[in-house]
Amino acid sequence: MSEKKGGAALGRFGRVAGVTIGTNLKVADNSGAKVVTVIGIPGVKSRLRRRPSATVGDLVVVSVKKGSTELVGQVLQAVIIRQRKPFRRSDGRWLSFEDNACVIIAPDGTPKGTELRGPMAREAAERWPRIATLASIIV
Repeated sequence: MSEKKGGAALGRFGRVAGVTIGTNLKVADNSGAKVVTVIGIPGVKSRLRRRPSATVGDLVVVSVKKGSTELVGQVLQAVIIRQRKPFRRSDGRWLSFEDNACVIIAPDGTPKGTELRGPMAREAAERWPRIATLASIIV
């Protein structure tokens, strides 16, 4: 019998990918957007008809669905800071959050908002230090 390593849900860097194309995310900053939908994940190559997936700390392309009138319908970039699906940390612990959330960023990587609501995963804080400066709680 052959052993399966990882499984189908493991994303890049060995973490469980809980966000796919079409997932609705809460926006955790004060940029004006409230709810966004993931429409793309840059850099992910996948099998035909398999939905690309992302996890905490990954960059995604989103479309604003709810929020201020000048932002609705715009296509922006965001970083995932929380995911509902449990993922495994390098020390062996499993972690999950109550919701899926992201932070809207500018093309140069700086966050558009000035404050961040709710906790932020440590994996995202390590990959995006500019966003981590806004976080009040890093889990």
